[in-house]
Amino acid sequence: MWPLKVTKQLYEAVPNEEEEELKRVLTPPSTKSERKGPQRAASHRIIWISVLAVFFIAAVAMGIAVFTSSIPAHTAEDGVPGSQPSAASTDCPLRREWRTLTGEEQQSYISAVLCVRTQPSTLAPASNKTAYDDFPWIHSHVGYYTHNSAPFLPWHRYFLHIYESTLRESCGYRGSLVYWDWTLDSDALERSPVFDADTGFGGDGQVGGAITVGRSGRCVVDGPFAGVTADYYDVKYDPHCLSRGFRGLDGSLGHIDGHDISPESIEEVLSIASYEGFVTLMESRVHDAIPFGIGGDFETFTAPYGRDADVVVENDELTSDPDPLFFLHHTQLDRLWWLWQQRQPDKGLQAYGGHKQRHSMDLASLIDKISVQALASSVKVADLMDVQGELLCYHY
Repeated sequence: MWPLKVTKQLYEAVPNEEEEELKRVLTPPSTKSERKGPQRAASHRIIWISVLAVFFIAAVAMGIAVFTSSIPAHTAEDGVPGSQPSAASTDCPLRREWRTLTGEEQQSYISAVLCVRTQPSTLAPASNKTAYDDFPWIHSHVGYYTHNSAPFLPWHRYFLHIYESTLRESCGYRGSLVYWDWTLDSDALERSPVFDADTGFGGDGQVGGAITVGRSGRCVVDGPFAGVTADYYDVKYDPHCLSRGFRGLDGSLGHIDGHDISPESIEEVLSIASYEGFVTLMESRVHDAIPFGIGGDFETFTAPYGRDADVVVENDELTSDPDPLFFLHHTQLDRLWWLWQQRQPDKGLQAYGGHKQRHSMDLASLIDKISVQALASSVKVADLMDVQGELLCYHY
């Protein structure tokens, strides 16, 4: 279990410098000269008083520890994660923001994603489907029911874990999942480094090109995924190029609105006290901003809210091909949940509630099953609450 703590109540993008800042605060300033005479004696008195105070505080703390140790905490045997923090594992890898990776690390990740598109499917090994195709199928047929409900965050956390494992086991990827902290780009999302043709995932659909899918989707013609094809769009067999269509809320093309994912907006979401309120706003505001702004294939894969959404889960052959940015987007959402959990030191690993699934009135529980069908074994929600527990091992 990672060390839960009350964090500074202000969202900070890519806070990977916290450790250095902590060292700076804890390191006493050096003195330039030695004090002499009465000043030195006064200094010694202050030191002795400080030492005695430290011993007194330590004794009180030991007494409190003995007292609190008699209070039962949840354990693994209860089927729910404990609420008491423990030391973080130094063996768990760090998931980093895209622009903090070296060029070699970025290329390694992209190469692994392209590799997965050539590996055989787990769900349909006798078909011409690939391991990459398994993920949109599961998202459409199983993940659909987690939207607008409590398991939205834990289900996608497990989904990402399986994808990360596939990158490593099928394609020899040695890194971790990466996230796109779009708050850094909220003033001009369309200019984010993730859209760079050389060091990112390619940009908007071809300016002036023909509409291939949706309202504004056009072929991506630059970057490592130019020329990638998708067999399905939404509920139809519709072979086409990987498509994007940047679109503002006012309908303007070439622009992505960042108001709902600005640092101020994210801080508002992170400040919500209840899990049910947090997950609701995370999905309806934060989650939706990116797919609807990027458009094209991203829009139908990650936001199954269309008028024909129910048809998707009824037909085994239909599935949209995911924009590879989907996984960076959802890793950022997972990171925000992790940050929110850290702001709940007394209940973060047990804070969960709402409805069990989409269209259900049953209440959710930590012992509910999280299923991805044949892609991997089912687990409990409780297994996914701690990113440094028995199942998961990573941090941000």
